[in-house]
Amino acid sequence: MPDSSYCGLKLTSDLAPGNQTHPTAFTLLGLSEEASLQPLLFWAFLSMYLVTVTGNLLIILAIVTDPRLHTPMYFFLSNLSFADIGFTSTTVPKMLLNIQTQNKAITYAGCHSQVFLFFLFAGLDNFLLTVMAYDRFVAICHPLHYMVFMNPRFCGLLLLASWVLSLLDSLLHSLMVLRLSFCSQLQIPHFFCDLDQVIQLACSDTFLNELVIYLASGILGVIPLSGILFSYSKIVSSVLKISSASGRYKAFSTCGSHLSVVSLFYGTGLGVYLSSAANHDSRDSAIASVMYTVVTPMLNPFIYSLRNRDIKQALWSLFSCRATPT
Repeated sequence: MPDSSYCGLKLTSDLAPGNQTHPTAFTLLGLSEEASLQPLLFWAFLSMYLVTVTGNLLIILAIVTDPRLHTPMYFFLSNLSFADIGFTSTTVPKMLLNIQTQNKAITYAGCHSQVFLFFLFAGLDNFLLTVMAYDRFVAICHPLHYMVFMNPRFCGLLLLASWVLSLLDSLLHSLMVLRLSFCSQLQIPHFFCDLDQVIQLACSDTFLNELVIYLASGILGVIPLSGILFSYSKIVSSVLKISSASGRYKAFSTCGSHLSVVSLFYGTGLGVYLSSAANHDSRDSAIASVMYTVVTPMLNPFIYSLRNRDIKQALWSLFSCRATPT
């Protein structure tokens, strides 16, 4: 009998050829199988991960420690930074561990956990960006009623709704995966357990899974994006009515950082989706997905810190306090 091991993964007796309801493990093929590229990939992704975690933690610390930033906009921004940390931590640490140990295996439970956490934090990013767009809409279009509309109780409800909707979406996809049975060919051409790739490995009927993916993506993708576009259409319309150029600049500057993050998040996600639809090469799709899973969460802190004067002042105060001897 030929050896069934692959890159450190051995299919145990419960993974014999045929349908398997609960496989022991999957194999993550990663971005490249070239041995010479593994050290480069390790250090590149480790660097990006450390920058992502450090940058987003600094944003959270600056907002928590500076009373001037205790406003609805920065309340949601701190939660967005937390979601970005969770989003990246769902995939990158396991990839780094697999490269370092030269073992590309991920357990069935680990793969299932990645699917759950991936949709949880991706959905949270999606809803928080929508809520932040609404916050900017109220601040610019209805400034006199801003503190009435965006009161602490309402902000808490918006955050709770974002978590609940994201949790329900991730639970739905996770439960749909549990109904699938898998064959002995369990190699995923990706650096994490991408749901589409996992479904393609199933031996059972996947029609319901695919239907749920399309419906959930349509509802939870199109509606929030439409809300963001509607909010910014109203914002632009209101700003253009301002007579002074300095007033228009000030109004645009308050939402410039958020608009940049929205463009990056949805632009990269849509780009990956379109490239996957046009090019069915799974490896190319895995490389493209690095943009929204790793690069976007890494760039968000830079966008907010470089384009936002309040954040820059808070970070400066944070470092000044740390540097001042007691």
